[in-house]
Amino acid sequence: MKVVLTGWRRFREWGRCGAGAEAADSRGGRHDGRMTTVAFLGTGIMGRPMAANLARAGVSVRAWNRTRAKAESLVSEGVTVVGSPGEAVEGADFLVTMLADGPAVDEVFRGLSLEAGTIWLQTSTVGVEWVDRLAEAAVAAGVPFVDCPVMGTKGPAEQGQLQVLAAGPDNVRDSAAPVFDAIGSTTRWLGTEPGTATRLKLVMNAWILALTNGTGESLALAKVLGVDPQLFFDVMSGTGFDVPYARAKGPMMLSGEYPASFPASLAAKDARLVVEAAGEAIDVGGAAAALAHLEAAVEAGHGEDDMAAVYEGIVKR
Repeated sequence: MKVVLTGWRRFREWGRCGAGAEAADSRGGRHDGRMTTVAFLGTGIMGRPMAANLARAGVSVRAWNRTRAKAESLVSEGVTVVGSPGEAVEGADFLVTMLADGPAVDEVFRGLSLEAGTIWLQTSTVGVEWVDRLAEAAVAAGVPFVDCPVMGTKGPAEQGQLQVLAAGPDNVRDSAAPVFDAIGSTTRWLGTEPGTATRLKLVMNAWILALTNGTGESLALAKVLGVDPQLFFDVMSGTGFDVPYARAKGPMMLSGEYPASFPASLAAKDARLVVEAAGEAIDVGGAAAALAHLEAAVEAGHGEDDMAAVYEGIVKR
């Protein structure tokens, strides 16, 4: 595994490379006298700040979102908002997909006509089955495919501090690195086999889901037992089991206010992917409990709220 720490300066120089360079390099990047172009598909809670950071880095970004209104605010960031995925990818050096799930990515990609040399950076969390399907679709289309889901939520996305988990061909790494520099603080290359990064993302999501659900269960239990929930945090302080994530999500649960950093509906999708990936091989009870509680929260109308709303699926009203 190769860990690459990233930086803005390299990206800004790369974004301007078209102004003076003439030849295309062997890694797939285009240096033919024009600005590098990124087609960004999906400008939701994660995609919008990712596209904005790419534009701030000085490259040409054409963005599309199924609900166009959600993309329009990117115009003030220097992003060109277009009416169709096909318009976004025309002549693009990179295709970045940040859509809700595997079926959504597949539907959009199969309607595209990509030019030779376009590199597909697939950042959505789609699960084991779908990442394999998407990789096969890329082969059929003749485009390089990088499986590169990101770790982080709205805040890190806005700050360009996501962690990129990447797996893809060796010969596109240098070309893709500046894109990853703009959206994240760290890129972890995990090999060349598509799906490797997605599998690690599921492992990490299982942990995050268990933490969020466990925090909700402990706080709910405190209330049922008549214990001041603040004592939960006080006793943790300075111990080995003090978890910053619980301190971030816990106050939201106690207040009943859930400003979204990552929506409960997408967290439920991710929990479902973890459970499906585990199959009959192991009992991922933590993820399964989180899934049940998230589904209950979504059904109760909290789908667009933060995943901390899992608490609403734990507490029996």
